[in-house]
Formats: sequence, C-alpha cells, structure tokens
Amino acid sequence: MKKKRIIGREYEQDTLSDAIKSREPEFIAVYGRRRVGKTFLIKEFFKELIVFEITGIHKASMNDQLENFAISLGRAAGVGFKPQRPLSWFDAFQQLIRFYESPFINKKKRKKVIFFDELPWLNTPRSKFLSALEHFWNSWGANRDDLILVVCGSAASWMIQNIVTSKGGLHNRLTKQIRLLPFTLSETELFLKSRNVKLSRFQIIDLYMTMGGIPHYLKQIEPGLSSSQIIEDICFLSGGFLRHEFNKLYSSLFDKSRQYVNIIKILAKKRKGLTRNEILESLGVSSGGTISARLQELEESGFIQSRIPFGKKSNEALYWLTDEYSLFYIDWISKLKNNDSGKGYWQARLNSPKKRAWAGYAFERICIKHTDKIKEALGILNVETSEAPWQGRYLGDDKSSIGAQIDLLIDRKDQTINICEMKFSESEFVIDKKYANSLRQKVNVLKKVTGTKKNILLTMITTFGVKDNNYYKELVQNTVVLDDLF
Repeated sequence: MKKKRIIGREYEQDTLSDAIKSREPEFIAVYGRRRVGKTFLIKEFFKELIVFEITGIHKASMNDQLENFAISLGRAAGVGFKPQRPLSWFDAFQQLIRFYESPFINKKKRKKVIFFDELPWLNTPRSKFLSALEHFWNSWGANRDDLILVVCGSAASWMIQNIVTSKGGLHNRLTKQIRLLPFTLSETELFLKSRNVKLSRFQIIDLYMTMGGIPHYLKQIEPGLSSSQIIEDICFLSGGFLRHEFNKLYSSLFDKSRQYVNIIKILAKKRKGLTRNEILESLGVSSGGTISARLQELEESGFIQSRIPFGKKSNEALYWLTDEYSLFYIDWISKLKNNDSGKGYWQARLNSPKKRAWAGYAFERICIKHTDKIKEALGILNVETSEAPWQGRYLGDDKSSIGAQIDLLIDRKDQTINICEMKFSESEFVIDKKYANSLRQKVNVLKKVTGTKKNILLTMITTFGVKDNNYYKELVQNTVVLDDLF
C-alpha cells in the first residue's frame, strides 16, 4: 500500500502497511531528527484512520500539556466544545479510553490510529506521563486488536532510551519501530520534481551538500533558480530560512544544547575524524561518561557517525560530523555578521579555494552515505563486505615515515579490496603526476602495513568521470560517477 503524496520511504510504507493488515494490536515508535518528515509520513499514510492525535508543546508546563490534551480530544470528538482539562495524565488516558470505546468510534470496524507526536515534550518533569502511557498500553491498548498506537519524537535519544529500549513498563512492548532518515539523493530528486523544481543532478548535489536530504529544508526551494541562487536565498539572506536554523535545531532537541553544539563544532574542524579520547581532549574534559552519552545521542539523531577503521578495535572508533547543514552553517553561514544582508555573499565565493575544499569534503561524506549505490555500480551489492576508513604508516629504508589515509575502503569476502577515492569536480577529473604518486603510495602503504594478499582495486568516484590518460590507464580499475549515486 503506497501513498502517492509520499516520496520514497519504501521500507517505512511497507512497515506501516503491515500494521494495518495485522490482526494484533500495534505499537509503533517513529524517531528521527527535526524536520525529517516524521509527522507528514504518519499523517499522510494513516490519514482517515487517525481517530485522535496530539502534539507535545516544547518547554510547556504539565498543566499546559493537559490543556492541550483536552483541546485535542475535543477536536477529535467533533462535539464543538472542549472537554474539561484532566487532573493528571492517568485521568487523561482514561478519558481517551472512554472516547475510543464510544459508539461514535467503535462503529468503524477497521484499524484505528492514536497518534502522539513529539512525545518527549509531553513528558514534563514530575508529570508521570511515561508511567501513565505504560499503564494505558499494558492494561488496555495491548488488548485492542483494532488499535495502532503511534508515538513519534525528534529527540531520538529520549525515544530510544524510554520507548525503544525501555527497561520499565514498556520493555519489549513495541511491535514496530522506524528510524526516519533524511532523503537519499534519488529521493531528493523525486521530491524536487514533485514540486516542479527542475535542476541537473550536479546542482542537486550542490544543494544536498548544503542542506542534506531534509524534506522541510528542501520545501523552501523555489522553482526557476539555479542551485547557487537557491543557496544564497535560503542560507545567507537575512530572512533566509536556514540562516538562523542552527541554534533552534539543537536547542529543540537537546537539554543543555551548548554541550552538543561544542562537540559538533570540534568535529567540523577535524575533517578526518576524531576518537572519543581526542574529543575529550579538545573539550578540555577529563571524565568521559557524559560525553559518551552525548556522542550516542548525536549519532542516534543523525548528526554524527562513528566508524571503526579497518583493522582497528571498537574503542578506536572515529567520529565524523555527517549532517550537511551543520557543516555548512559552521563553515559559511556563521561567518556572517548579524547586520549583513547576505546579498551576493555566496555568489562571490563560488570559485574560491575555501569553497572547493569544503565541496570536496562534503562530497566525500555524501558518497560514504551512499555506499550501497557505489556497491551497486561496482556489481558487488550481493557480496558480503565491510566498509571503513583506514590509515597507516611505516618507516622507509631511509628511516623516513611513509603514510597514507583512505576515507573509504571496501573489504570484500571475494578476496578483493576496493580503495575508493572521491573527488568533486565541475568537469572530468584529471589525474596528474603528483596525484598519481599519491595513489601509488596509498596502495603500497596498505599492502605493506596490513600484509594483505587480497586483490586491490583502485576505484575513482567522481562527478563526471576521469580523463582517460596514461595515469588513469595505469592505476584505475573502476569508476563511479554522479549518476550512479542517484
């Protein structure tokens, strides 16, 4: 069961469709970062099946949240008046049960959806909301085979700790869970086309590097403009939607958001990733317990990513900033003064060395996110693989240190390793003598340090391919281009 207005989200739609077909009560948790499209997905997919919905209010008191509940229940009942505000959340859930069991609702012989949006915001201090929710499901909801209870939240870490991996009354109660991620490149292309925004794939990559695949950000794009015009309008003009989004984004997701922002800013400076201990050192913090929790929360929310380098142990994992908008904000938007109109700012920097360096790194991160597409282009989608960064160093015959760093290494079970080199270019990429020497060194260092006997294939991932010169013929075995990432 696919909905025409929902772009992509194939797996998620299949999951929700299974819930409708189920003959059992369903309890579904949906989580993902702010603006990623969680609410739209649930409302659009279930639409006429939703009999009650409530959205938590950010930083509101318990009384305000209960007032919000009464208003929501009155709207669902359609009786033209607001029920009396419940005295507690236990009272609120009893009101909801009476409403659900009323003849008005029960005459609908089908699955019915109760939807709690921004659930973490409803759980105000000392409100006992979570206890009331647990009691509601365990004593009543779990016995209603016509019920689909959907709980949704942008604070991914709270959702995971309190709902998905709950150790309390909701332990093992979920029947389904969805972690909603940003659009892929192909989904972004489909979304823009659905809004009559016609851009080349190169310009879509240009936009993706600045705002990622966040549907609400992409909705701000107006048809008829180039990618550079769109970026300037949305990111740099004083009234641009993304010019002041950064602080709102983190403060809405995390208490004490400054701690999280500090980690993000440190990772933005260190493009090759940092270990947990290196992050602690950069923060000037000795104890790692709190920071470990912060890193986990940022990773679950989709802002950062950890990967264990090839041949290393789990405690040697490297952390990267992977949220495109956060990186773009720190590198570019944050440099604007408050009174700067932003007009012409981006256009004047399109050919600057800083812009080229930023684009190269941002493109690498996008390629790594689309590793499955790279594997598909290489014809190894069904081959068991592990993907990781790698770096190594050894002493040469003259006692000089010889090292290499590989951002994406695909280690395959068919006795093959792909060394992936990712290069962003506005035309065919050219391998010159200096870069050819660098490529040879990467292969040699990998063989020397790891002692691998596997076949090593040098793979170039570029926007428009690689110029067919002598260096290309000598060194490159595979090429992947922009279209493959879509």
